[in-house]
Amino acid sequence: MFSFCNSICLPLMSSQLTRSCYHGMRYFATVSNDPDTHDDFKPANKLENSNISLADVIEQDVKDNPVMIYMKGVPDFPQCGFSSLAVRVLQQYDVPLSARNILEDPELKNAVKAFSNWPTFPQVFIKGEFIGGSDIVLNMHQTGDLKEKLKDITSKQ
Repeated sequence: MFSFCNSICLPLMSSQLTRSCYHGMRYFATVSNDPDTHDDFKPANKLENSNISLADVIEQDVKDNPVMIYMKGVPDFPQCGFSSLAVRVLQQYDVPLSARNILEDPELKNAVKAFSNWPTFPQVFIKGEFIGGSDIVLNMHQTGDLKEKLKDITSKQ
C-alpha cells in the first residue's frame, strides 16, 4: 500500500470539486450547481483563507516524505507511461512512496514546476532532494545509484 501525503491536506483550488478521504486515499468528485445544495455542504477553499501557499505545501511534502513523487495519476493507477515507469522502478526497493496527482490541480502542477525548476513530470524527490523524472530514476536504478540513495530509508510494512 502507498501513503498519500497525509501531513498536509492539499486544499482544493476549484469550487467545482469536493474532496473526501477514505483509508488515507483522496477521492475527488464534481459538485453540482444544484440550487438545493446548502452552502454548508459546498467545498471550501482552505488555502484561500490561510497563510499556506502551494510552495509551502510542496516544501512540506518533500521534507516529510522520504520518497515523494509528483505524477500524472496515483501509484496504483498512473495515467502516464513515464509516471508508471517511475513508480515501477521505485517499487523495486520496497520503500514508502508518497504521491500527489498533478492532474487534479493545474495550479499545483505549475507550483511543482517552479519549485523544482524542472518542466516535465513525474518529478521524484528523495530525502528532500530533487532527483528528476523517470529517465533519471531508471538510469540511477541501472547504475546502482538509486539503491545507494534509498539504502537508509525504512522499508514499508
